Amino acid sequence: MNKINDPASRMQDYLVFGENGGVNPSIPDSATFTFLATETMEGVFAGEIEGCYLYSRHTTPIGNDLSKVLALMENTPAAHVMGSGMGAITSTLLQLCSAGDEIISSRTIYGGTYAFLKNFTPKFGIKTNFVDITNLEIVEKNITNNTKVIYCETISNPLLEIADLRELRKLADKYNLKLVVDNTFCPLVVAPYDLGAHIVVYSMTKFINGSNDTTAGAVCADLDFINSLKSVNDGAAMLLGPVLDTIRAASILKNIHTLHVRMKQHSSNAMYLAQKLESIGLRIIYPGLESHPQHSLLKSMINEEYGYSGIITIDAKEKSIADKFMIAMQENKVGYFAVSLGFYKTLFSSPGSSTSSEIPQEEQVSMGMSNGLVRLSVGLDHDIERSYQLIIKSAKSAGLIK
Repeated sequence: MNKINDPASRMQDYLVFGENGGVNPSIPDSATFTFLATETMEGVFAGEIEGCYLYSRHTTPIGNDLSKVLALMENTPAAHVMGSGMGAITSTLLQLCSAGDEIISSRTIYGGTYAFLKNFTPKFGIKTNFVDITNLEIVEKNITNNTKVIYCETISNPLLEIADLRELRKLADKYNLKLVVDNTFCPLVVAPYDLGAHIVVYSMTKFINGSNDTTAGAVCADLDFINSLKSVNDGAAMLLGPVLDTIRAASILKNIHTLHVRMKQHSSNAMYLAQKLESIGLRIIYPGLESHPQHSLLKSMINEEYGYSGIITIDAKEKSIADKFMIAMQENKVGYFAVSLGFYKTLFSSPGSSTSSEIPQEEQVSMGMSNGLVRLSVGLDHDIERSYQLIIKSAKSAGLIK
């Protein structure tokens, strides 16, 4: 890879010094900031002055540093950090849409996002059409004169379907829409902005932070959109207030500089497990496998040195078997029976009764989400063969394999 186009190298070159020359930036212990001239405060309120700080709900010095690193990672002109991934998603969509507008969304998305679009935005007169995002003909058929946004996840939660970002951008351009992409499952692996996304959103709680000790989100886009989010008059991020705490921002800023190392290990371990488990006859969903129907598509989109990300899905077919399997894996120290992902330990859960439980059962069935699915966020295990053997032991005790 040409290093000037390598996101890890761009991030590495961002230097910021703390007070007294500290190698870590200083953390401001203030909710508000002073001015030396009335004209400066007025200019900040009007959005005409950069580099000055008004109030921590607007932005903070450490939040600004983290935002700059995220913009370098995504190759976007700007970024803005928030207190959660849902804060980033909801602020973005409410900034783009108002009463009477429509959104086209992938049908397989994080349950919280689904619930927001299905149950919450209709209160504001915003309608969402949920579609199979992999079928471009169906996507186009659902575009109306009121459509403003196409929303999808690069690798969908939990079925690991792949959105063809280049072709979706063509549709967005044809109908003057914004393409918003959630890239939480695959930071560094895929660069959505370079492939056509107008706006990229993240739950930094997951891979980007990596230590599962805080919630955080981010929006990466052009400067005009980021400034609109922060507007004191009508900015969704400013007025809804999804603020990222300064101490947590500083922690994420440290962790993000190891992301390139961690993503390689997550992906390598996931590929190993996916290949081994598929070889013994289990139904495995992992886009790094040639058996995945969109393997070639994702291969054409990834930064290959970072692999295919660290999420695999195992179809245990029956909920009772899936439940026993997950408890056995925890007892055998494979990892934790817990929601979320991107942790240094392997996490596993059954999406139908956890992270996708907001989606009605009949809709889960229609999209191919069996209640026996087990999603694994593969950790940074040093001896992945040992982990595989523990998974096999767990699968046998649960009756998944003989």
